[in-house]
Amino acid sequence: MSGKVNQIKQILQLLEINTPGIEASAIVSLQGLPIVSAMPAGVNDDVVAAMTAAVLSVGEKALQELRKGRLVKILVEGEEGYIIMTTIGRNAILTVLAKQSANLGLIFLMMKQTAQKIENLLAE
Repeated sequence: MSGKVNQIKQILQLLEINTPGIEASAIVSLQGLPIVSAMPAGVNDDVVAAMTAAVLSVGEKALQELRKGRLVKILVEGEEGYIIMTTIGRNAILTVLAKQSANLGLIFLMMKQTAQKIENLLAE
């Protein structure tokens, strides 16, 4: 698994390098545990993972209750930027921190491509 972890870390680094506006990213389990993180110093990976899983769970329950289909992504907008979450298959979540000035369309596209790459890698 450590080989896959290194590959996932490289995929996250490429996401951040190739997508202006992304400040950090992480892959977390649906149970709220960090799998791979590229968060800045001073950010607690465990807290980010737990919050990500909690927000995703509430979003999924809301969509289910309101009959709006399967969750695609969650966007949380703050005064100084965004937290964007999307599922990776049935077992993981990709979380990205982005600047307020970021091009959200580009980030959504790159997150979708990244999630697919990681899903394929985890399926091997």
